Amino acid sequence: MAQTTVSSKYQVVIPKEIRERMRIEPGQKLSVITKGGIIYLVPVLELDELQGFVQGIDTSDLREKEDRF
Repeated sequence: MAQTTVSSKYQVVIPKEIRERMRIEPGQKLSVITKGGIIYLVPVLELDELQGFVQGIDTSDLREKEDRF
């Protein structure tokens, strides 16, 4: 399991093995989402990268009840 440390400026470094596996590039945008005490970093994809992205996705547990309007 990869680990990182929060710096005095509240910054973290994504470990190299994770960056390579997820193909994260310098300057790429990430959305920061919290759910159930877990912080998720989700790559923001360009429109052309989204084609077919959600096909077959399970949407039953995407949001907490307090997130719903």
